[in-house]
Amino acid sequence: MAAPSWGVLRLRVRGSGRGGGSLLCLVPKPFCTAAAAASKPLDAQRLAEKLRAQKQEQKAKKEPELKNPVQRRVHELVRFTQQLQRVHPNVLAKALSRGIVHQDKDLVVINKPYGLPVHGGPGVKLCISDVLPTLAKVLHGHKAEPLHLCHRLDKETTGVMVLARDKEVAHQVQELFRTRQVVKKYWAITVRVPVPAAGVVDIPIVEKEVQGQQQHHKMTLSPSYRMDNGKMVRMRTSRSAHVAVTQYQVLSSTVSSALLELHPVTGVKHQLRVHLSFGLDCPILGDHKYSDWNKLAPQKLSAGTLRKLGLPQSKARHLPLHLHARQLVLPALGSRTEELSLVCRLPRYFVRSLSRLGLELPSQDPDEQQS
Repeated sequence: MAAPSWGVLRLRVRGSGRGGGSLLCLVPKPFCTAAAAASKPLDAQRLAEKLRAQKQEQKAKKEPELKNPVQRRVHELVRFTQQLQRVHPNVLAKALSRGIVHQDKDLVVINKPYGLPVHGGPGVKLCISDVLPTLAKVLHGHKAEPLHLCHRLDKETTGVMVLARDKEVAHQVQELFRTRQVVKKYWAITVRVPVPAAGVVDIPIVEKEVQGQQQHHKMTLSPSYRMDNGKMVRMRTSRSAHVAVTQYQVLSSTVSSALLELHPVTGVKHQLRVHLSFGLDCPILGDHKYSDWNKLAPQKLSAGTLRKLGLPQSKARHLPLHLHARQLVLPALGSRTEELSLVCRLPRYFVRSLSRLGLELPSQDPDEQQS
């Protein structure tokens, strides 16, 4: 860097004696040189580009290339779900609009993505309810009224989600759900195979606190009877327990896993996950909350299942919940005189897990095979 130029500043000082005197002082006074010009702050555009480049370099260093294809897919899924929490509401609304399953003058039906909450809460930066006004404008123009939620799905559950274009229709659909007039069909991949292959789980569910190093709350079974020395003994029923009924059927199975179709007759919180894990001893693949009652820890999988998925146990925590709201059947409503069947295609990670585990889809739908 070039040395700064020096300027001469002449000062006249009144002397204390009879005569006056003058004093020459050299003071540092840098003139504008080429080096000084280069040190000027960057303008906003150049600064933004520089910061963006630095961020990309840091990201590339932190994220080494994954050679295993399954690890790459899981890693991409984790990144995608995190991005959904950070994107602008307009971007999320456009993404949801690309997953429209059905729309008419009363309803809009979307294919809910994985990892996206329906409602806000602690730690939730963005949810579906936040973008309903924007989604309505994307679909129906800037003067459109906000869409309304008709029911809910868990954050980790994918599939059919019904929205209404006005409050009155929303209340009508909510009443259909409340009075159990809506037929709901879910698909799930389970660890282990339920016995028998088809049946009904009719066990009440209650929320309890789990004691231990990590105190937390979970839904669990609250059975009316238990076995005592070979005899069936009636148990005291908890006042806070909810009636919960689930019909299930195995669609495809191997020695260590199965694809199930589930019909929840009731709608208790986490009902399907609890009935499968604690009722049938067949937790859903990727259910890290209900695979073990005593602790919150990544799901433990058999060596054979891990080998098929191409994952070590240490990476099992990245597996998403394999629970998909496959179909809803709404009865006639308003001017519509026939029932409405709404079907959502499976997410890509679900289809690939089926293939890896050797499970077959019940129908040879080309759209599903190419998901």
